[in-house]
Amino acid sequence: MILYKKIFTAIGFALSLSFSYAQTVDKPKLDAYFKALEDHNKFMGSVAISQDGKLLYTKAIGYADVESNTKANENTKYRIGSISKTFTTVLVFKAVETGKLKLEQTINTYFPAVKNSDKITVAQLLGHRSGIHNFTDNQDYLQWNTVKKSEKELVELIAKGGSDFEPESKAAYSNSNFVLLTFILQKVYKKDYAAILKEQIIEPLGLKSTFFGGKINLKNNESNSYSFSGSWKKETETDMSIPLGAGGVVSTPSDLTRFAEALFEGRLVSAKSLEQMETIKNGYGMGLFKIPFYDKTGFGHTGGIDGFSSVYVDYPSDKIAVALTSNGSAYENNKILITLLSSVYQKPFEIPNFTTIEVSSEDLDQYLGVYGSKQIPLKITLTKKDKTLMAQATGQPVISLEASEKDKFKNEQVGVVLEFNPAKKEFTLKQGGASLVFNKE
Repeated sequence: MILYKKIFTAIGFALSLSFSYAQTVDKPKLDAYFKALEDHNKFMGSVAISQDGKLLYTKAIGYADVESNTKANENTKYRIGSISKTFTTVLVFKAVETGKLKLEQTINTYFPAVKNSDKITVAQLLGHRSGIHNFTDNQDYLQWNTVKKSEKELVELIAKGGSDFEPESKAAYSNSNFVLLTFILQKVYKKDYAAILKEQIIEPLGLKSTFFGGKINLKNNESNSYSFSGSWKKETETDMSIPLGAGGVVSTPSDLTRFAEALFEGRLVSAKSLEQMETIKNGYGMGLFKIPFYDKTGFGHTGGIDGFSSVYVDYPSDKIAVALTSNGSAYENNKILITLLSSVYQKPFEIPNFTTIEVSSEDLDQYLGVYGSKQIPLKITLTKKDKTLMAQATGQPVISLEASEKDKFKNEQVGVVLEFNPAKKEFTLKQGGASLVFNKE
């Protein structure tokens, strides 16, 4: 994801059973599932499932703009964050295939001020193996991300961030890599990124709702983004001069499934290029992640910018593509994706029951304080806001927690549960099968 971090990492899914599937989904049950999410303010956004080029299911819930009560529809457009990296990777491979670039060429002719630029290759930028520091990790990032930046300013910022490790020695996610790739593409094509994207991908595929974003335009059926804390609160807009090809594309789930189908059917890049994109080293492909589901192997990407979040995945062996775009979530996108995949692959899924209990501000006092764990080097500070318990891990944003039972609180978006033992002044944090004990300091 780009431009923001969750407090706790959402756990992926991988099982090892076989199954069959059919070209149908249980639409009434999926509708009931999304109604439960909407009724409890857990998710605003849109989803699509396609197989062999045919849409099997689409659904949009929530509001494109809460302030004007404008409901989202299946054509509402969302910022897709780091899914943009797959688009940018395709553009780079197209440039390679037409002789404009070479994967093995170093970037020092473009960015001599960037440390190790005489060693860093285009391929290493694509695979997050450059060592270039991720500028969106900087502590002051959210103080200036809404302000327009020039190429000169961004390159200087990236150069100033230096190197976190020697090129090719390991891999670490860095938006800086794809901002630099954007500038390289603009130099070799002698056009801006928006024009290259439109010419090389959007127009050939007929993607009617995909484009490089600018300031959000509600009249164009674009959506604002939100976070939830008792009600939906509008998020600020990152200026799109900053994420560029790392996170600046706008799209819909239906367009994303069309893009995925074209990519994995070989209609965008050659078989050799696609194989290189799919090759995973230290958890990263080139513009792709591996996303397994039971015995199937899929490829896709996640995204996040401001209050937007997204994911798409394609299972080439079955010609199935699934995409999700959201402009406000208080629930795990992983869980929604698993539900969509379970439906198309005819596996059981449940409609969630969002049970909560009422607590008073005074009830929360016993839980407040700073907690540490012997199992992990992390501090968690618990505070309250009116009748809501708030948690903040060291150096990370605050999240709200709902009381689901006595002495038990949860946040559905990151899939975390805190179970308190007030007498011992401790809580157990549970997430993704892990269980960590934290004691009050």
